[in-house]
Amino acid sequence: MIRAIFWDNDGVLVDTERLYFQATQDIMTVAGVPLSEADYLEFFLRQGIGAWHLLEERGAPLDEIARLRQARNDRYSDLLRNEAHAIDGVATTLSQLHGRYVMGIVTSSRKDHFDVIHERCDLLRYFDFVLTAADFPRVKPHPDPYLMAIERSGVDPGECIAIEDSERGLEAATAAGIRCIVIPTPLTRGGRFDAASGVVDSIEEIPAALRTL
Repeated sequence: MIRAIFWDNDGVLVDTERLYFQATQDIMTVAGVPLSEADYLEFFLRQGIGAWHLLEERGAPLDEIARLRQARNDRYSDLLRNEAHAIDGVATTLSQLHGRYVMGIVTSSRKDHFDVIHERCDLLRYFDFVLTAADFPRVKPHPDPYLMAIERSGVDPGECIAIEDSERGLEAATAAGIRCIVIPTPLTRGGRFDAASGVVDSIEEIPAALRTL
């Protein structure tokens, strides 16, 4: 029986992953290291290590990398203010599940970016708690975010499930000892999700998927 649902944010609830890719790609291109979609998938959505090591390998000074990182964060914030929106079907699905489960958002996003997103998207009322990158020592694919979510929910791990869209998210959930349903996005559709308890095409399929577990 599932009693708690932990939701990833970017790519699951809100259509922002493409914006993060765009912001990163824009800045990396300016720095002379173009970032392909395949690179983004591997470094960000599989390994969770980012792409700044590509600049380090080319001898970029640490202060220059820090400046470019800040430029990327600023660019992403600008895109979020203008373009972030909830994925189709999210509000309807969350309203169906609200009150029936303990629900939390568990994201590796920076809190400032998360706050900008949810100024535009009226979703937080459906959740009992939110955990961002500021709340744990290591982000996904490490298990820390989900271990903290289990503690915050007060629910046994066997009665928790994560909803993710990427391989690093699935790895984080399974490493924390909880099951995971994956909703692939256009960026992650070719991922390896064999360890998932289910793979669905849209968030609107989640209520039915939960009933089978």
